[in-house]
Amino acid sequence: MTDRRFFLRPLVAACSLVVLAGCATSTMPISMQERQQSLPEQRALLSQSQEPLQGPVSLEEALARALKYNLDSRVKLMEEALAMRQFDLSRVDLLPRLTAAAGYTSRNNDLATSSQDFVSGEQSLVPSISSERQRSVVDLGLSWNVLDFGVSYYQSKQNADRMLVAQERRRKTVHQVMQLVRQAYWQMAGAQKMEKRLQEIITDARKALADSRKVQAERLVSPMETLGYQRQLLEIIRQLEAVNDELSQARPRLASLMNLEPGTSFEVMVPAQREIHPLKMSVEQVEEAALLNRPELMEARYNERIGVLETRKAMARLLPGIEFSVGTHYDSNDFLVNKSWRDAGLRVSWNLLNVLNAPAIQGAAKAQEELARHQHMALSMAVLTQSHVAYRDYLSRLSQHELAQELNQVEVQILEQTRNATRTDMQGRLQEVRAAASALVAELRDHHSYASLQGAYGQLLATIGWDPLPAELERHDLAGVRQTLKETDGKWVRLLGGGS
Repeated sequence: MTDRRFFLRPLVAACSLVVLAGCATSTMPISMQERQQSLPEQRALLSQSQEPLQGPVSLEEALARALKYNLDSRVKLMEEALAMRQFDLSRVDLLPRLTAAAGYTSRNNDLATSSQDFVSGEQSLVPSISSERQRSVVDLGLSWNVLDFGVSYYQSKQNADRMLVAQERRRKTVHQVMQLVRQAYWQMAGAQKMEKRLQEIITDARKALADSRKVQAERLVSPMETLGYQRQLLEIIRQLEAVNDELSQARPRLASLMNLEPGTSFEVMVPAQREIHPLKMSVEQVEEAALLNRPELMEARYNERIGVLETRKAMARLLPGIEFSVGTHYDSNDFLVNKSWRDAGLRVSWNLLNVLNAPAIQGAAKAQEELARHQHMALSMAVLTQSHVAYRDYLSRLSQHELAQELNQVEVQILEQTRNATRTDMQGRLQEVRAAASALVAELRDHHSYASLQGAYGQLLATIGWDPLPAELERHDLAGVRQTLKETDGKWVRLLGGGS
């Protein structure tokens, strides 16, 4: 009875612990209070460790801030760091397995055994004891499986290529961010330059509309003439308000790319002379540079190499496994003659089902390899198309910008002539307001065409795949990144312009 209780009590206690652990696990949704309490910390983390703005922002500083602080860039940087850590872990799998174990056992009675005669079935020996009630054991073993080593070797090489894939994806993000920042920067430069004039013209138009309503109330002019005049003024105001809304979005768009909080007030540097980047590279040279440098193609090459390694890894799994093991052991049992001992072993195992499934396993691995190869080919054709389109788009944007400049100059001259010949009546003021609005819209188109030209220039650079940054961005401060970008941009201008 006592022995039965000795065994039942631990069993009941273990079952109780299992039941309590199962009951303790339940769904715990995050409450609204917890979300509200975490908001200040989240907002602080968004702009943590960022250098504050000091004066107007140059193009190089905007690019540097976007590349160093933009959250998308940080995510890709963390993905690259994670891939590097996984590669380090996979190299550990190449080492032999070293296991250490220790334990303690206790019984409430002696482990006594006896023997029985095989022929007669009678007890041949009196019960004897060969083990203590309390004993402790220690084991230290080293084992190495040749098959596991081969599979881990190919897995490690695949993880090395995956780390390189993460680097290429980060390069792609860098190119995309640079293109967006370049276009947003020049859009804000145009908005900053036109903001004051736009408000003045809207104010003049609203004042003319108010005067027209006074004239309408006094019945000094025919109602149809007054209403037609007001309709044209309202149309001009609607057009200008739409322009104002469009310009007001330029600052938060650029601030978001630089990871600044929404509503942050800042200005950008507007150069006195616009820089037009010459393009003397032929379309064939652009295509060749893209095929050599594009991160997507490099990623496809690494994926193709990963597919080849997957085939070799599948072949390695078909081989028999050979395991070597050595170990040292200790047992405190006083009945043992040798309490400590060492052993060594050799074991061969072979999964025969893998041998039977060898054609299917090889076929799946070959299919993955062929898929990676065809993806590489399809992506190469897409890159060639993108290079050709980017090249033609830049030339087209350059031509459109020249036309927008000429149209802007003509509208300015029309405005000057209208102001010189303006009359004091309603039609004279209407013509002046209309001419001022047309001149403003023409200037807006000029700024937009230049921003589009810069966007096409950034797209061309992204299509070619030239790297603007040092290999390790985190070890460079903001000033260092800004200086590197400035030097790289000069190098790009020389290369695109046909210089050395």
